[in-house]
Amino acid sequence: MTRLGYQIPNFTLPGIAEADVVSNVIVQAKAAEAAGFDRVFVMDHFYQLPGLGAPDEPMLECYTILSTLAQHTERVRLSSLVTGNTYRHPTLLAKTITALDHVSGGRATLGIGAGWFELEHNSLGFEFGTFTDRFEKLEEALQIILPMLRGEKVTLRGEHYQVTDAVNSPAPVSRIPVMIGGSGEKKTLRMVAQYADESNLGGATIEEIPRKLDALAAHCDRLGRDRSEIKVTSLQMALVAPTMEEAEVDLRELAAAKGWNDEIVEMAKGLLIFGDPDMVGERLQAAMSTGIDGLTINLAANGHNPERIGLLGEIGLAVTRP
Repeated sequence: MTRLGYQIPNFTLPGIAEADVVSNVIVQAKAAEAAGFDRVFVMDHFYQLPGLGAPDEPMLECYTILSTLAQHTERVRLSSLVTGNTYRHPTLLAKTITALDHVSGGRATLGIGAGWFELEHNSLGFEFGTFTDRFEKLEEALQIILPMLRGEKVTLRGEHYQVTDAVNSPAPVSRIPVMIGGSGEKKTLRMVAQYADESNLGGATIEEIPRKLDALAAHCDRLGRDRSEIKVTSLQMALVAPTMEEAEVDLRELAAAKGWNDEIVEMAKGLLIFGDPDMVGERLQAAMSTGIDGLTINLAANGHNPERIGLLGEIGLAVTRP
């Protein structure tokens, strides 16, 4: 499971040319491993997300990047946070995550969700459909992918996917954990209870987490699942530096790279866990105190600086140690 994960969500980095982005992502992954993070995540998107930047900012295909990171790390598990189910057929995704498991020596995790970024779908030609369509697709996909990852032949005549005797050979090196991302109490957390090893409560505030945990426990009771089998984490966005002054400089450098004005900078401060180690540690501790099992944290503004990753690792380990 993820006790302390590091996510890389941004490829528009101060002082880093587009041609050097992959090299810097490798630097970040190696720094995260050295700092004690146990998983490294990248987003599965093709356009940058609202709140992080403009849609046409650089965004790299996640499984290509994860396979690259597998060659430059030794211990950290590798995953998307999370794979948009709508972007790949389930059989292709099963083969893709299996290939990642092989090239990483058994370190793959399948993070998956229903998909939500409508602009990306419409612009690039992926079918978006309705909210209900996407969750029906996700459930059918899980009914295909999970057996394939466990070495079973799969036949499904679903509303959205049809496969006949689908085989996944070679089998994964390891038993690949499945993590479902999202915090919807009716659909997402029910699927977590039914299918997943892990839950990442993406989109839930720290204050909302206890209610989400109660909803997951209720689904487990209803389905006869032992709630303790499922490990729950939360994604937090942070900007940490040794001092408040340095944190401010880091954010201003990102703003210059992205063309943000002062209003956007102040808005970013409100969205981030922002500040020096004491301030960031206090907020991360508040998240852990809700009863979750671990944290995944990103440094969207200053993760290109390995020293900041090391500092975040120190804080993260302090608040997530059992």
